[in-house]
Amino acid sequence: MTTYAADPYSAACPSRQLLDRVGDKWTVLVIGTLAGGPRRYGDIARAVEGVSQKMLTQTLRHLERDGLVTRTVHAQVPVRVDYELTELGRDLIAPLGVLHRWARDHIGEIVAARAAYDAREQRG
Repeated sequence: MTTYAADPYSAACPSRQLLDRVGDKWTVLVIGTLAGGPRRYGDIARAVEGVSQKMLTQTLRHLERDGLVTRTVHAQVPVRVDYELTELGRDLIAPLGVLHRWARDHIGEIVAARAAYDAREQRG
């Protein structure tokens, strides 16, 4: 296994790509959806409102490539495909949970700050 000196401020650092992936809204929502266990594609699509088929497919492929999600095809008619977090993916649940709680705890302040900003911009 290759080790990297992580410097996300450097454009060439692989950790920057990883932060981009983990910070993506669809990634956060898909990981959250899979936190409860394996899900089928359609279940994920219904749980993550607003995601297009293209974006969900792309997100799941990226997460699989990064080793955060596994895709299991079951040989039955019709074919069933399940997506599940890997151990590495499950390790993201706690940090994303902290971010989720922060957002939930501070959404009122954020909404107020946005309203104040928009009011200033309209006057100015």
